[in-house]
Amino acid sequence: MEKTRLKSITNMVSFNFTGKTVFITGSTQGIGLALAESFVSCGAKVIVHCSTDKEKAERIKNKIHAYKSVIADLSDVSQTQSLFSQTGKVDVLILNASVQIRKNWLEITEEEFDRQVNVNYKSSLLLMQAYYPGMKKNKFGRIITIGSVQQKKPHPDMAIYASTKNAVVNLVKNVAKQVAPYGVTVNNVAPGTILTPRNDAALFDDEYKKKCLSAIPVGFFGESRDISGIVLTLASEFGRFITGEDIFIDGGTKL
Repeated sequence: MEKTRLKSITNMVSFNFTGKTVFITGSTQGIGLALAESFVSCGAKVIVHCSTDKEKAERIKNKIHAYKSVIADLSDVSQTQSLFSQTGKVDVLILNASVQIRKNWLEITEEEFDRQVNVNYKSSLLLMQAYYPGMKKNKFGRIITIGSVQQKKPHPDMAIYASTKNAVVNLVKNVAKQVAPYGVTVNNVAPGTILTPRNDAALFDDEYKKKCLSAIPVGFFGESRDISGIVLTLASEFGRFITGEDIFIDGGTKL
């Protein structure tokens, strides 16, 4: 009896994405790569994406046994719009790619502003517009954007980055209500300080590392795999009743 109960619990929390196609932008390293690996392990046909390095994208595809790799620089609108023709319809769209320029707001150039806005925000709208019709037709779809704890705790050297992440949250909440009747959910997941290549340089400084750590109530930095559980949940049938949410995975940093 106990074995039967435990088996039932195990099945209940297992994720099975067999037959589902998942497209993750910015998925050749960090959080995006961890998500790609997680979905592959759950049976999904995963499409990995890199901005410019075709060889890297193909290497990652082969390494994790993904379905396909694609290239597009999301700071270029025409390249962003080309993605749908490279992938076709998908069941799960995860908008993870972003550009983060660490610079005082007084020193941000117009080019740096445009690049962050195009990659972090504009491409989110364009890709939602491209992939949603297929989801609506199938009466199933999951759109998940990857935000940042900076939505609540702005960093003094990343004003534009934080602003774009807040803009995406507003877009998520607006769109979620409109697409909900068609079986499509839209949510934002906001990581805190995660040990990724993006943060390696900053955390190499011991003083800055101590300062960052002191702001995390649980007392440790997150890892890319810490994001996977909630994203898998949102993308699965377990997440069918969750939409328009902004979910923080930050060790309590925003508190």
